[in-house]
Amino acid sequence: MKGDWVEIVIDAGDATRTYEITASRAGRRVEITNRRGVVEVSEVTRTGTPVRTARFMASRVLALVEHPVEDGASPSATVHNLPGSA
Repeated sequence: MKGDWVEIVIDAGDATRTYEITASRAGRRVEITNRRGVVEVSEVTRTGTPVRTARFMASRVLALVEHPVEDGASPSATVHNLPGSA
C-alpha cells in the first residue's frame, strides 16, 4: 500500500548503514524474501512486477523493520528476527 516502508540496518564493518524502501505510488507494496542467505526487499506493482529491489547478505542484516501506513490507528512496526542473528 502506498506509504508502507521497510527500514533495513546493515553491519558495514566499522559502522552501520540504514536503507529504506518505500511503496511510492498507489497500488504498490513492499515485499520481503529471504533465500539462500540473501535478504531481498522489493517494491512491486499490483501484478507483482518488481519496480525496485535491494539485496543484502543475511549475515550482515542487523534489523529489518516494516512500517505500515497508518489508517488513523496507533503507530506500529513489525520487527523481523532473521535466522542466525542475535
